[in-house]
Amino acid sequence: MAGNVSCDTCKNFVFDEEYDGYICLVSMDEDEVYRFHTYRECPYYQSDDDYLIVRKQK
Repeated sequence: MAGNVSCDTCKNFVFDEEYDGYICLVSMDEDEVYRFHTYRECPYYQSDDDYLIVRKQK
């Protein structure tokens, strides 16, 4: 993970029709949620770019 990443490009950030908004799918306990707000970069970030691996293989 390089630099600051945005939730907008993360696979874990999806639209939930029940809440009518975007949510993070990562299951965190209270301690992790607290630490999450102190991170400079999200440790759970996964790129939503399916072609990222293909570009690295070239």
